Amino acid sequence: AIVDLQRIANALEAIALKKCVTAIYNGVAMKLAPHVLYTKNNALFVDAITLEKHGEPPREKKLGAFHLQGLNDVEVTDIHFEIDELFEPEAEKYEGAALFKVSEG
Repeated sequence: AIVDLQRIANALEAIALKKCVTAIYNGVAMKLAPHVLYTKNNALFVDAITLEKHGEPPREKKLGAFHLQGLNDVEVTDIHFEIDELFEPEAEKYEGAALFKVSEG
């Protein structure tokens, strides 16, 4: 399965520049703050804070795992985000699996 290179490029750009993305995931319009791109079960995932779902802020803030192939119509916005304390860069699931993470500065 060839993962759309544009999805990877968008994810890397958003993580590198700490910019929010808009996307459609499972038919739901979302605004996300992607913190890490990593592999799991031979697939690519992004862990991101959901900032908006259907145009509304979510009831509770959490870091969700998004299957990269399931993120459609991804657009990198000019909206900057700060690294969230919910993101644990040293978490076990990223060990040897993380391709790219947000960094301070």
